[in-house]
Amino acid sequence: MRTTVHLLRHGEVHNPTKILYGRLPGFQLSDLGRQMAKAAASALAEHDVMYVVSSPLERAIETAQPMAEQFNLPIATDPDLIESSNYFEGMRVGAGDGALRDPRHWRVLHNPFRPSWGEAYRDIAVRMTRALHAARDAARGHEAVCVSHQLPIWTLRTALEGRRLWHDPRRRQCGLASLTSFVFEDDRLAQITYAEPAAHLGPGAGRGA
Repeated sequence: MRTTVHLLRHGEVHNPTKILYGRLPGFQLSDLGRQMAKAAASALAEHDVMYVVSSPLERAIETAQPMAEQFNLPIATDPDLIESSNYFEGMRVGAGDGALRDPRHWRVLHNPFRPSWGEAYRDIAVRMTRALHAARDAARGHEAVCVSHQLPIWTLRTALEGRRLWHDPRRRQCGLASLTSFVFEDDRLAQITYAEPAAHLGPGAGRGA
C-alpha cells in the first residue's frame, strides 16, 4: 500500500523589521506568501490528498488553508510540526546586524553541532518523525499534507536520509512553499522527492527565512 506525506513549508511572511520571528505569535503571510500557498495547493490539485495538518503557528495555518479548501478538508494541528525554538527569537540576526556581534549573546554560540542556541537537531528529528508517521497513519493508501517550517523539514529529511544533522543553513534545500514528499510502501520509506511549485512567482520565491 502506497502512502505519500508532503511536507509543505509555509509561504513568505510579512516581516518588515526582518527579525527572527521563530515561534512568536502575530506573524502572518505576506500577499506573496498567500499566492505561494495557492500555488502549492494547485500543484497537488490532481492528487489524492485526504488529510491536511499544520503547525499551530499562524503562517503555517494560513498556508494550509488553500490546500484544505481545495480538497474540502478540515485543518488539523500537530504541535510536533512547530518551528524550532531559538534563543535569538525577536532579534535581528542578519549579516551586519547587532545580535550576533553583541558579546552578551556569545555564551549561546559555543556549540554549532547541537546547536547551543536552540532546540537540539536530534530532538527536532524525533518530533518531526513522529509527526510524519502520524500523518502517514491518518492517510493510509492516500496522501497527506503537513505544513511546517524550514529547519524542522530539513532536519527530518536529513535524518531519514542518514546524513549528519548539523549543517550550513545556507545549503538547505527547503524553499518557501516547497514540497518535500515522503513516499511509503506500507511502513517502509521508499522515496523522498522535492519540488518548488511557487518558484515561478519571481525572485526570492522558494527562498527566504
